[in-house]
Amino acid sequence: MTAQAPPKKTRKATRPAKTKHLASVENMAPADLASVEAAEKADLIRWDAEYVVKEQLLPYRSVRVLKEKCYKREVFHHNDGGRITFSPMSIRAEHQRTLVAPLAA
Repeated sequence: MTAQAPPKKTRKATRPAKTKHLASVENMAPADLASVEAAEKADLIRWDAEYVVKEQLLPYRSVRVLKEKCYKREVFHHNDGGRITFSPMSIRAEHQRTLVAPLAA
């Protein structure tokens, strides 16, 4: 048997790293920067089903019905560690899903 050279590892083609808005943040005014940071923090908010029903963010009157709809995957939600939670994004997606166009008069 003859000795063979080990195969050369070729690197995967990688995409350049994505930067969200680093270039534009440097040029922004402080008020604009504060609004961007507030919007990013707002997307991290999570509400439980009780809060969503109490504040009427979705058209469900009882927590149990809302949770059952989530278990059946009929409502947009997050399953954080086995707990049903809602973010502003999931509330918007659910409103968009159940949107009914008005009839033309």
